[in-house]
Parts: sequence; structure tokens; C-alpha cells
Amino acid sequence: MSDLHTDAQLSKLEILDRKNQEALLGGGQARIDAQHKKGKLTARERIDLLLDEGSFEEIGKFVMHRSKDFGLDKEYYLGDGVVTGYGTVNGRLVYVFSQDFTVFGGSLSETHAEKIVKIMDLAMKNGAPVLGLNDSGGARIQEGVVSLGGYADIFYKNTLASGVVPQLSAIMGPCAGGAVYSPAITDFILMVQDTSYMFVTGPNVVKTVTHENVTSEELGGASTHSAKSGVTHFTCANEVECINYLKRLLSYMPQNCEETAPALPYESGLDEARPVLDSIIPENPNQPYDIREVIEGIIDADSFLEVHQNFAENIVVGFARLGGRSIGIVGNQPAVLAGVLDINASTKAARFVRFCDSFNIPLLVLEDVPGFLPGTDQEWRGIITNGAKLLYAFCEATVPRITVITRKAYGGAYDVMNSKHIGADMNYAWPTAEIAVMGAKGAAEIIFKREIAQAEDPEAKLQEKVDEYQQKFATPYRAAHRGFVDEVILPSQTRHKLIRAFKMLENKVDTLPRKKHGNIPL
Repeated sequence: MSDLHTDAQLSKLEILDRKNQEALLGGGQARIDAQHKKGKLTARERIDLLLDEGSFEEIGKFVMHRSKDFGLDKEYYLGDGVVTGYGTVNGRLVYVFSQDFTVFGGSLSETHAEKIVKIMDLAMKNGAPVLGLNDSGGARIQEGVVSLGGYADIFYKNTLASGVVPQLSAIMGPCAGGAVYSPAITDFILMVQDTSYMFVTGPNVVKTVTHENVTSEELGGASTHSAKSGVTHFTCANEVECINYLKRLLSYMPQNCEETAPALPYESGLDEARPVLDSIIPENPNQPYDIREVIEGIIDADSFLEVHQNFAENIVVGFARLGGRSIGIVGNQPAVLAGVLDINASTKAARFVRFCDSFNIPLLVLEDVPGFLPGTDQEWRGIITNGAKLLYAFCEATVPRITVITRKAYGGAYDVMNSKHIGADMNYAWPTAEIAVMGAKGAAEIIFKREIAQAEDPEAKLQEKVDEYQQKFATPYRAAHRGFVDEVILPSQTRHKLIRAFKMLENKVDTLPRKKHGNIPL
């Protein structure tokens, strides 16, 4: 706690040294020890792990709150519950704020918010990412509407910064009430298992209003938001792993919307054939396989960082490197729900596509989709509007876009998954690709309904017509004849073709019609 009446006997240099030492202690050693007992690091320890050694420059170290009500005039802490500043991660400039739970439970005050807003302004002016390490009990109740105004100031800056600089949020403790909306606006959220949670209303309020008994972990823990709600993109076992994920995530991104992501050295002219891909698609078109095996067979070794791994598992999205360059990958997952598109898969992929497009990260789409998931649940919950989000995201994207159809591309889902018709730059198909309005059996039952019904053996006639339809339509060649597919390629050639195609597209310039902004079907 800061002593506002400085000892007159101390020299000016001694006063500065004392204040520096005091600021480093936050809420005091006892509260630091309590933080450690919970398995949590302090605000400053987190920054030390995140940033390159010796690179952190603090801003606002001596800021204190201005409130006088409810005993706050007797309790002051230097920094006021948040450590803010700038430094480097792997040599690249970043701005960071780290909430200090040892000071008033990390609660947000007017000055706490001002410190965060200041570094966000600097980040936008200088074109560098903002990293938020969240550990806060919420608004400082003693300050009333002033603290609420502070939250709104941050939300406004988050929105202005969206698409200008990457914004990453690590939830490393409680994040409740209004506090959740700032991370929700940012690009990616990381949570720590067992020690972090997010919810708009806590378990006590839920019990009062809905009479549900639920724990904080069940209501808004990392597992809940990773698998059920999709609020969080990464779940980490502990804070060290969380910080390492933050660093790795940053490596795939540019500093801002005007730049491209840093590329790693790549030696061209190597043998890029991957024979294992030639046998990856099962002979039975209804048999599943793991799209991650296709991804690993195409990309640079060990470069795939999956996003939203436990949410909407029928689609796989994530970052990778191809020939040393950062790309975003969207792939249907035949191993889950046959790879159909449903509400959650559509919104998950749409959000990822829009992020990649915002920050000049080329997109690779691996397509094996039998259509949209049918049923009353999906229709009543708005599969039409939600499916349109993914369609809109691809249509709007101006980054290099390449699609590889590995197997099924049926119906409207063929259009939505980055088809040539909605602006894809290059479209490849494997010989196993089936591009049609629907599956052969369903198509035969509709087209040849009368002929099958009148046949002596309807089952045999149906199978005959299914075979006929498959040979004529369930191939990549009709689409290739039309130019909707640029080339039918051997699976083993895919990596080689993609490296060359993305290289060809690296200077692509595409612009959207002049407008204030589009109206995505939210």
C-alpha cells in the first residue's frame, strides 16, 4: 500500500527506488503467496515468461485510483491492479496488459481501464499485436458507473482495433460479468484448465434465477467453453503451457493488417511428392478417414496448430506452414458426422476464415463434405443463417484461396466450401473426388423414381441406376470439363502443386466494391 506522505529524509533517488520496489510487490507478499498457492503466477511473472528476456518496458507503473468512497481513500496500490507496457516476443514488438489479482482482486477501476486503453492506442498507432492476460474479479464495485464506463472504453477500443492488429486474450483466472466481452471481441481466447473461468452471470445468480446448481467450472470453465460453447479456442493444462501457446500463435500472424506473416527459410527444388496420400482415401466412399492425416501429408513437418480442436469437430481449422509460409487451413472432417456442415461447424470456420483474411494469411480448403446436416434441430436453430456466415466469409475473402476436393463435394456445401464460383483462385480435385448435387443413391431415387417402381426387380434397377449416376456425375471430370476444377491431380502431387500455386498468388490484389461495410448474416 502506498504511503502518500513520503519521508522527507529520503533523497529523491531513494524515493524513486522505494516506489519501484513497492510497485513490484502489487498487493503485498501475503497475497502473492496466496496466488501461488492456487497454482497461479503473478501478473509480472506471466509477463516475464511471455516476453523476451529484458525487453519489457512498463507504462503507468505509479498510477493509482482516484476514488474516495467505501474506504478506498485509505487503500492505494501503485499500478492499480494491472501491469501494462510493451516488449518483444521472438524479437517482434507487442503490447501487453496483465491484470494483478493481488490488488483488489484484479478488479477494474477507472484508472486501470485507462492504462489498458493507453497501450491499445499505442498498438494501433504502431501496428503491433495486443496481448491481454486476464485475471480479474470484474468491475470495482466501489467505483460504480465509473468502472463500468472503463469497461465500455476498452470494448470500444477492441472493436476499433479488430482487423487492424491481432488481439489475443489469455484467461488466467476469473473473468466474469462485463469483463467477458473484451476477450470475446478479440481474435483468440486461451483458457487454463481448473484455474480460469468465464461467465456473464455466476453460479449464485444462476441458482437464484433458474434454480440450477452449477459450479464455476461447470458453468464457465475451460472444458465447458472449449467443447460446449466454443467461446475458447485453446485449453491449456497450466499457465506456462498457455503462454507458450500464445507465443506459437503469434508466430503465424503478421504484426498488423498491412503486413504479411513472417516466413521461415525454405529450400526450393526438393522432392515434394508424398506417396502416402495416394492411399489415404478408402475405396468405400462411406468409410471415414482423418483429415488431419491429409493435412500432415501436405504441410511442413510439425507445423500444424489446430484452433478450436474440441468444438465442432466435424470441421478442422488451424494454422500451418507450407514451404515456410504461414497459411490457414479449413478442412471437413469425415471421421466426425461424415464431415457434414452444421451450425457450429459453419460459425467456427467462418470466424477463422475472416481472421485469416483480415491479416493476409492465405487459405487452403480441404473439401470432403456430403452436405449440410438435416433435421428439425438444425433448421429451427437457424442452419440457413449460420451456414450463410461461412458462405459470406469465403465470398468476402481477398487473400489467396485454394481448394482441394479429396472426396465428396455435394450440393450447396460444394458451393460454400470455397468453390470457384465464389472467388477461389485455384481449385484442385483428387481422382477420388465426387462432385454432384447429391449422393448417387438419392439422385437415382429421384431421377429414376418411376422407372425403378415399374421394374420387375426394383432393388436391382436402383443399383443399376446408382452405378450409372456415379460413373456419369460422381467424378471430378464434369467439373473439370467446365473449368470449375483447374486440375485433377494425384494426391501425392498435392504439396508440390500447392507450394507453386501459393507462390504464384503471393502478389494477388483483389478489392471489394466500395462500401461502409457489408451486413454479414449474424
